[in-house]
Amino acid sequence: MSTREKIAKLEDLMELDENTLQEDTILNDIDEWDSIAAISYIALLDEEFNVSISADTIKGFKTVADAISYMN
Repeated sequence: MSTREKIAKLEDLMELDENTLQEDTILNDIDEWDSIAAISYIALLDEEFNVSISADTIKGFKTVADAISYMN
């Protein structure tokens, strides 16, 4: 899966327009990046990538690149 496809999954998760996010986008600058998005992100990783992640790890994310780094 390409980086753009991973970013698109995050955009879908937060109900953002296509090409809204870039790898260097600061997550805390996005109103839609909230606790509901974090829960949805945990579910996405579990269902589509078979990856488990803690809320504490997510709290440490700074950029979109941090979030997509777990989508492998």
